[in-house]
Amino acid sequence: MTTDTRVGPPHFGTERETLRAFLDYHRETLAMKCEGLTDEELRKQSMAPSTLSLLGLVRHMAEVERAWFRRVFEDHDAPMVWSDEIDFQAAYDASTSTRAEAFTAWRAEVETSRRIEREAASLDVAGHQPRWGEDVSLRMVMVHVLLEYGRHNGHADFLREGVDGTVGA
Repeated sequence: MTTDTRVGPPHFGTERETLRAFLDYHRETLAMKCEGLTDEELRKQSMAPSTLSLLGLVRHMAEVERAWFRRVFEDHDAPMVWSDEIDFQAAYDASTSTRAEAFTAWRAEVETSRRIEREAASLDVAGHQPRWGEDVSLRMVMVHVLLEYGRHNGHADFLREGVDGTVGA
């Protein structure tokens, strides 16, 4: 991995600034865990029977970003990135994927999520979560996606260590 260029959250920011900064920090953490690896290394799976890989995590987080921002606040019927159904597990199979393909999709979803958040009048803006059949606030969505990144960045730590022994950050 290269030098850590992530920017941490403000120590005394508003709720929105803090949530936004933590999300961006964790987004950058996932990207950092993948730096310097070949497509083959990014596809390396953890251990049978799991198909989990760093590239699979990037694909999965593209689905998460789409499902929780775009589908909740803009287009409830937007197709998922990697599956016809809402199947977050399908994204984990990165056996034929490439860095370019996965990161292009993920970065596009991140930018859409950032735009939706920026344009929202407040964290109390409601969107409809189609899978749950109920409304949720932007605040809840940001916290949920932040927790997804936290969980999966832990996986990324172990996966990266298994690929080339790199640990930390």
